[in-house]
Amino acid sequence: QVHLVQSGGGLVQAGGSLRLSCAASGLAFRGCALGWFRQAPGKEREFVAHINWSSGSGSTYYADSVKGRFTISADNAKNTVYLQMSSLKPEDTAVYYCAVDLLTGRGYYYWGQGTQVTVSS
Repeated sequence: QVHLVQSGGGLVQAGGSLRLSCAASGLAFRGCALGWFRQAPGKEREFVAHINWSSGSGSTYYADSVKGRFTISADNAKNTVYLQMSSLKPEDTAVYYCAVDLLTGRGYYYWGQGTQVTVSS
């Protein structure tokens, strides 16, 4: 059974930084992918970043909207994935979700509870 617990959201001014955490249980990072998504008010859910261990090492990929500002990383000893967000903009305001893809063909099937990130102008 896979379980994801998120933490680290909050309120920050434009230009500030936040780090989100996603603690995973019931899986091993090797052989899976962890992704970050967000749902902004009045908008569709969108992909933010992922880290994929299908090749044996973590490869990362970012949406163009966050490239150069956000960094996804992992602490394998803690089974935790992070999203470091810098130079935050009001348009980054959203509920952020961590999700896991076990690479079995189901896609991102397991999701964290979500955490609110609010960036004030």
